[in-house]
Amino acid sequence: MSSEQQGVLADVVKEVTIKAPIAKVWEAVATAEGIAAWFMPNNFEPILGHEFQLNAGPFGHSPCKVLELDPPNRLVFSWDKDWTVTFQLEEIDEGTKFKLIHGGWDADTATAFGEKHAVVRERMAGGWTGIVQKLVRMVEG
Repeated sequence: MSSEQQGVLADVVKEVTIKAPIAKVWEAVATAEGIAAWFMPNNFEPILGHEFQLNAGPFGHSPCKVLELDPPNRLVFSWDKDWTVTFQLEEIDEGTKFKLIHGGWDADTATAFGEKHAVVRERMAGGWTGIVQKLVRMVEG
């Protein structure tokens, strides 16, 4: 194992099937209004290279940047100084398969707020479960 690999922690991955057309799910995950309804207030725009902020409440405004944009299948953005968040959508018979990947975790790194990634990762892995369920309810509702 190379030294770069030592501190790497696994991505947080959440996968769900949403009983809705892919265009409707994309609208919920790739517009400012959509993202605000299930995740956080923001000034996102679906433009490659667009810099925006997620309003993380007590943690303030996190800087983000759109890194990949392939409507209606894939959106990748950086979040704060270390992370990437990927939304992958795939059209299936039952509706849309939605996969969220939160990567960039490193055991040797602390967040902008000085908390170890290992601690924050566990908290967020649990948090994402509820957040993704909120997305499902919003889109299907």
